[in-house]
Amino acid sequence: MNIKQAQFVISAPTVSKCPADTKPEFAFIGRSNVGKSSLINMLCNHKGLAKTSATPGKTLLINHFIINNEWYLVDLPGYGYAKRSKTVQEKLDQMIRSYILQRQQLVNVFVLIDIRHEQQKVDREFVDWLGASGIPFSIVFTKADKLGIEKTRQNVDAWMKALLDTWESLPPYFVTSSEKKSGRDEVLDYIEQVLTELQAESEG
Repeated sequence: MNIKQAQFVISAPTVSKCPADTKPEFAFIGRSNVGKSSLINMLCNHKGLAKTSATPGKTLLINHFIINNEWYLVDLPGYGYAKRSKTVQEKLDQMIRSYILQRQQLVNVFVLIDIRHEQQKVDREFVDWLGASGIPFSIVFTKADKLGIEKTRQNVDAWMKALLDTWESLPPYFVTSSEKKSGRDEVLDYIEQVLTELQAESEG
């Protein structure tokens, strides 16, 4: 997929304030400081599209970007950020869950995982919740440039293998580095594949 146009549309405080549009939406979410803004900017080839911040946990709204006038990239707030007050985090969790469960235009959630760490409880709980809720999702491992190729592969294998204690089949996954722009084509090709399938379904 070639991204020719990427534009910010709206920051919505609730799912009801999201765009009244039927175009498919691909949401990106992860723990704070996972490299979400850098990944979004890398995918869209647009340095300042999503605001990267030195302070983790800056995204507090549902941010919509229109891509090629065909689909939306949705930047969701991070989950499990320890430095937020419990009340703020609960409100954010409620907003995230409402969007994911109620938004009919949502076709896939990309869950971002920092490849440098072994499986964290908060990531695992979120992935399990998506599975139990029947939400299509994929895993995007970030910051692969911080490890060697062999260590990256070992960490990915260990992370995915750990899912097999409860998962019968594993979700798709991608290994990325925003620094090296690796994994970009694979993620965009996957989005294109999902869009093609949706198009075929609607015509069928």
